[in-house]
Amino acid sequence: MRGEPNALGLPSVAGAIVLLVDGLGAAQLGQRAGHARTLAGAPGGSIDAGFPSTTATALASLATGELAGAHGIVGYDAFVPGAGVRNQLRDWGGPMDPAAWQRSPTLFERVPAIAIGEPKHAASGFTKAVLRGADYRGGSSVDDRFALAREAARERALVYLYVPELDRAGHERGWQSPEWTDELERLDGGVAELAGALPRDVGLVVTADHGMVDVDPTGHLIVPRELLESIAHVAGEPRCLQLQLQVEGDADAVAEAWRAWLGDAAWVATRAEVAAAGWLGEVDPAVEPRLGHVFVAARKRFAIYVDEVDPGRGMVGQHGSLTQDELRVPLRRFGAFA
Repeated sequence: MRGEPNALGLPSVAGAIVLLVDGLGAAQLGQRAGHARTLAGAPGGSIDAGFPSTTATALASLATGELAGAHGIVGYDAFVPGAGVRNQLRDWGGPMDPAAWQRSPTLFERVPAIAIGEPKHAASGFTKAVLRGADYRGGSSVDDRFALAREAARERALVYLYVPELDRAGHERGWQSPEWTDELERLDGGVAELAGALPRDVGLVVTADHGMVDVDPTGHLIVPRELLESIAHVAGEPRCLQLQLQVEGDADAVAEAWRAWLGDAAWVATRAEVAAAGWLGEVDPAVEPRLGHVFVAARKRFAIYVDEVDPGRGMVGQHGSLTQDELRVPLRRFGAFA
């Protein structure tokens, strides 16, 4: 929109729409291409959404252009010093002040911007943290939100359009379910209609925050009690645990014990190893205390639970880890970007 050279090689436009489809991995789109011919046939390709491959982190990265080590939204659940583990999508307030906990300026504070999502999120802490600067407009259904986007395209602004329904179907039924495919078909139809209605000088990019892995109960791993004895808090999610230890100096020994238990079912790394490997980008000193002393990132089709009766075990589609099925997302171009 500023007419400057950019990493994606996008041409100059008067306005742009970024459609964020929650839960649409590049691998899943590729395997269901016949049900999404508009998306599958569009120019573009795919990109990495960043780690952890979870909504709170990825949306903060998209809105700021920073990785988790800078913006500070480091997982689905994360350790908040002095307050314990808090959900990064819902548990705002107190030490999780939206104006300060998400540490980076948003792109929406730099250009005229419109954010389109569900009405219930208009005044949420997450919206104030990640979408600050945007004029928020709510649409209850997928069709409502696409209609709002078609109208907003005429305003020649930066428009962010969020569609969460595909992710919900994946969590509940799995991405290989008929319900997920139905949502994909509905999404593809909305994209086709939106692309066809764009003014000639407005571009549309479709991308996602993460992909998804279906995990059935045979892939549920229950942590042995003895491995929890030195753990003070467990954050993250079942495919990417972050372990806060009672004694920080025990990180190497704890990591080794978890590696011995999990074998090739997970990557296990200390906080220092995660930072050195660049999984989160450069980690700011203010963000470091939020990170687990040990990260446990599931491989293959496994999910790791500390409680056998965890209600989350009913969730089929999962994400958060380092596999390409979770990290790799589409980047498809329409309108003036095509």
